[in-house]
Amino acid sequence: MSGVSRIKEFNLPDLGEGLTEGEILAWLVKEGDTIELNQPIVEVETAKAAVEIPAKWAGQVRSIFHPEGSTVEVGTPIIAIDTDPGAGPVEAPTTGAPSADLPTPSAASLAAVEIAPEEGMVEPGLIGGVAPGGRTAVLVGYGPRNAPAKRRPRKGASPERPAATPAASVAPAPAPAPAPAAAPVTAAAAVAAATTVNGNGRPGGLVLAKPPVRKLAKDLGVDLGSLNGSGPLGSITREDVQRAASGTATAAEPPTVAAPATAAAAFGADREQRIPVKGVRRLTAENMSRSAFTAPHVTEFLTVDVTRTMKALDRLRSRREWRDVRVSPLLLVAKAVLLAVRRHPMVNSTWAGDEIVVKEYVNLGIAAATERGLIVPNIKDAGRLTLRELADALTDLVQTAKAGRTSPADMSGGTLTITNVGVFGVDTGTPILPPGESAILAFGAVRELPWVHKGKVRPRQVTTLGLSFDHRIIDGELGSKFLRDIGDFLADPEAALLAWT
Repeated sequence: MSGVSRIKEFNLPDLGEGLTEGEILAWLVKEGDTIELNQPIVEVETAKAAVEIPAKWAGQVRSIFHPEGSTVEVGTPIIAIDTDPGAGPVEAPTTGAPSADLPTPSAASLAAVEIAPEEGMVEPGLIGGVAPGGRTAVLVGYGPRNAPAKRRPRKGASPERPAATPAASVAPAPAPAPAPAAAPVTAAAAVAAATTVNGNGRPGGLVLAKPPVRKLAKDLGVDLGSLNGSGPLGSITREDVQRAASGTATAAEPPTVAAPATAAAAFGADREQRIPVKGVRRLTAENMSRSAFTAPHVTEFLTVDVTRTMKALDRLRSRREWRDVRVSPLLLVAKAVLLAVRRHPMVNSTWAGDEIVVKEYVNLGIAAATERGLIVPNIKDAGRLTLRELADALTDLVQTAKAGRTSPADMSGGTLTITNVGVFGVDTGTPILPPGESAILAFGAVRELPWVHKGKVRPRQVTTLGLSFDHRIIDGELGSKFLRDIGDFLADPEAALLAWT
């Protein structure tokens, strides 16, 4: 098997619904590891979920192209796998990373190479020069050039690099003298030794940016040379370009002596934290903004005596067949919502511009707060489940969400949502509709409060419900009846189950 054909590059796949990028959370393998087919190799966070991606081939990990924390576009190579590691060393380098058989570039070879910014982001270890023995080390994925390189003219050529003169007047350059052998250096050390810092604070005058970032900058009309990169080695990221396009980025400036600490403290710069908006947080922000300004929200509230619901849960927990089941008030709230939808199916619908789509199934969303942000996975066709099946589905949904293993499919296609703000000790709220849904119920904390019961003030278990709905579909009467039915069920769930089913 040839060196080229046995090295397989694995591209980041589309993990669902046309997602365009993902952040590498953790590598589950390292270079040199032997892996099996379908073995999980990397954990990637998309805008919707964190998922583990399995290997497409068995073999040995040859190269890992992107470190943890990198945001990678779909279709970009992320790892190279040697599918026949027993066949000996590989002579041909793989695309995207240097071959392990190539020598480490020396500082002298790094200093001798100039690459136009248009050719893409230059990373340490990808730059080649004249290697020992006369062999030419080249950019990985490109063969040695036999013809003079054609570069685009640079703006404002420096005195050390004047504009090119006609070829006839240029004397041939003398052959380079063999350099004395030197100990290998790391990529970062080689860059530091071989380059100087120019006016914009980046080494060697290079603009470090990946091709997709360059394309984005071109589309948005942003000059990469004017930016300070926030990525590794000062590379420019998508976020840098987007900030520049919105007018919030700062122009690149020459390194200067640090200002006195008192000046920074006066503006609080040393006491600020900047958190990138990406992944689940970015998707949530986009969805909530779109929903808040497209669907006319109305919110109604109802305070309910749920003492009988809490007693019913105690009786349920005492039953032998329910002892290994997680039983919480949310279970009966979910059941109340599902039964109320049967009585008012228009609540379970979507506004589609020139028509209203009424769903005959309920994909019941449960808002879950996780370390990655707020997500809303849903239980598919929840209306068909028995109470025990619904309890199991809720338990599985919550545990999967907290473990960060919810799949994109589980967060797609929701039709109606419950947000349990009561777990945070909050009475209720005015929730924003998930896009495409017409109603969302906020379930508040259950508290013991004085309540008039059978003509006397007694301590009772009380909660407050908040229902937000799309007023294009649900008018005040329908919303009120739907909320009232949920309240009636929670006031006496056993009676409601007998009467409604």
